[in-house]
Amino acid sequence: MVNTSMQLISFTCAVTGWIMAIAVTALPQWKVSAFIGSNILTSEIKWEGIWMNCIYQTTGHMQCKTYDSMLALPPDIQAARALMCVAIFMGWLSCTVSCCGMKCTTCAGDDRRAKAGIALSGGVLFILTGLCVLIPVSWTANTVVQDFYNPKVPLMHKRELGQAVYLGWASAVILMISGAVLSSTCPLVERSGRYRRGYVGRSFANTPASAPEPPRPITSNSVPLKEYV
Repeated sequence: MVNTSMQLISFTCAVTGWIMAIAVTALPQWKVSAFIGSNILTSEIKWEGIWMNCIYQTTGHMQCKTYDSMLALPPDIQAARALMCVAIFMGWLSCTVSCCGMKCTTCAGDDRRAKAGIALSGGVLFILTGLCVLIPVSWTANTVVQDFYNPKVPLMHKRELGQAVYLGWASAVILMISGAVLSSTCPLVERSGRYRRGYVGRSFANTPASAPEPPRPITSNSVPLKEYV
């Protein structure tokens, strides 16, 4: 019962992290304009995402434009596009596999070993999904920080970390922790003096019935006793 509850909680958190990763992919706030030095113009804020850049005005108007050429983009943006798309696909695959391996579902029938292996695979896929989200987000953050402290970069080209970067870090952490918890919900059961990973319990439905042993005569001091009427 405890493992089932842990599976449901970790699966729900993992799905939440996957939805957050989808939002990070779509949001344009990966890089935001920095107001430093003599640049005190705050009527416009520039956002740069992996698919488009936007200009937000304090009046509430926003204009967005997609990038004209993918090959002209910097390497971190190109890698972020590829890895975030892979993360979204792997997140969908992780949800599908984990649903089949959870105790509350009827997939794989009563085969506890198969369900344990499927649940473990789903947890590992969630961890890989979190890594696919963590790499591009951290790469973009490193690029922004290096450009910000680089004196050769003009002030108008300096950027700060946007909200999508922090949301991406939170998504990656939730996905990896949830995947680790989901992978650890297969308890250890004893078999032939050793411990293996799998669900507690054993099915005797397919166990063949053994033939009863013939009765043995009662002996005393290795001499058979005689029957008396």
